Amino acid sequence: MRRTLRLVVIPLALALLAATGCGDDDVASPESPGVRVVSVQEAADIQTDPPDRLVILDVRTADEFAEGHLEGATMIDFYLDDFADRLADLDRDVPYLVYCRSGNRSEQAVGIMRELGFADVADVDGGITSWVDAGLPTVSP
Repeated sequence: MRRTLRLVVIPLALALLAATGCGDDDVASPESPGVRVVSVQEAADIQTDPPDRLVILDVRTADEFAEGHLEGATMIDFYLDDFADRLADLDRDVPYLVYCRSGNRSEQAVGIMRELGFADVADVDGGITSWVDAGLPTVSP
């Protein structure tokens, strides 16, 4: 009975995964970067050898930004009432490297960017906390 159940359930589960689009199709290919989470090392590599017109977007508060940020970063405070509107005003066709303190706000920001149709967005896993923990440099105004 258990073997028969497995023979039915496993193929059914695989069929459901394929039908819902879950799985490897959601992973961006190198030709189509898409919206994705990157490690701090991958983020550092992007910053070191940036694609044309890269925007480094810090979605922390002004006080957090002043404590230290990635070199060349632009700040848009996630907590602003018009945050989504400010994202909507950005160029959707240039690459973005997005981060916050720990990854929570940037994850939400990147979700909004996905909905708005941004083509190339990399979210730094663990935010600037992981960046600093990895010994990577920050700058202060």
